[in-house]
Amino acid sequence: MPISDHVSANIRAIAPYQPGKPISELAREMGLAADEIIKLASNENPLGPSPRALAAIERCLGEIALYPDGNGFALKAALARHLGVDMAQIVLGNGSNDVLELIARLLLGPDRSAVYAQHAFAVYPLATQACGARGIEAPASDHGHDLEAMLRAIAPDTRLVFIANPNNPTGTLLQPDALYAFLRRVSPEVAVVLDEAYVEYLDPGERAPSIEWLSEFPNLIVTRTFSKAYGLAGLRVGYALANAELADLMNRLRQPFNVNSLALAAAEAALDDADFIAEAKRVNDAGLAQLAEGFCRLGLDFIPSAGNFVCVRVGPAQAVFQALLRKGIIVRPVANYGLPEHLRVSVGTEAQNARFLTALAEVMKA
Repeated sequence: MPISDHVSANIRAIAPYQPGKPISELAREMGLAADEIIKLASNENPLGPSPRALAAIERCLGEIALYPDGNGFALKAALARHLGVDMAQIVLGNGSNDVLELIARLLLGPDRSAVYAQHAFAVYPLATQACGARGIEAPASDHGHDLEAMLRAIAPDTRLVFIANPNNPTGTLLQPDALYAFLRRVSPEVAVVLDEAYVEYLDPGERAPSIEWLSEFPNLIVTRTFSKAYGLAGLRVGYALANAELADLMNRLRQPFNVNSLALAAAEAALDDADFIAEAKRVNDAGLAQLAEGFCRLGLDFIPSAGNFVCVRVGPAQAVFQALLRKGIIVRPVANYGLPEHLRVSVGTEAQNARFLTALAEVMKA
């Protein structure tokens, strides 16, 4: 019997996460020039990173032969100041995916379950399955989290609930009072992960005071990332905030040096660039309005979004996706999220959004 036959059934059953198609791959497949392709598939910041982050990377280039600070002291200190938390509450990760998987490894196992919503981020069921735990999918309401359904879905063996706010890929947003009421009703033996990867794109009044809630709810874990609004997706740096005991346990599982030195420096510098984040939000707000107007003009239904992307219903989504690829435009099919007639479109620059809408109009008329 080959050694691969001894791999557990839950690992064998995993369908690998499918990222957005890279520009280089489409260029090879279609014979297109890479600089003529626009990628609106992975919710990246069209402005790129903060100039301060780029300068910090340049300053660190001479030190890449050395291991990074395995504890990430400087970035943790900056986050503690910025967010008003203790450094002991912070866990750094190789993107927020890393900390989500750390949480799953910490709390799940073959005799446990996790609850997540229909149409929620694909990493939640993947991380659950990788741990040999049982995934419980609660039905969505208007493409978003139905908190009452999620409460009903919690079983005696449930130790983890995942909530994305805003949700990816649908962009739906839960109101702070509804989230707070949910947290008060969840057993303290069940951890609640509040995934706030897109929180920087929210207006201040839309943001839940999730960090303040950490002191009231020891079972709450908040995750965030530098991959979206901060424009550092290629460097992979995210973090979790939790009570100090949970954070300590997560850090025991964390791989040594899981955040590289360039990522640590860039994230610290980016965190201090409030003007860049304000501009990223302004561009995103304008882009969401531009896409919404375009979809209405084309008579297409879409899901109003609080993120930096929009899910639009185009009918035969795979055919439309392929037709857009031939025009050098990469978007994201979301059939694997239970939305076979939708495409998720990331907000680009004004010119990129306009080119996409023109191409979409041509495809829909063909």
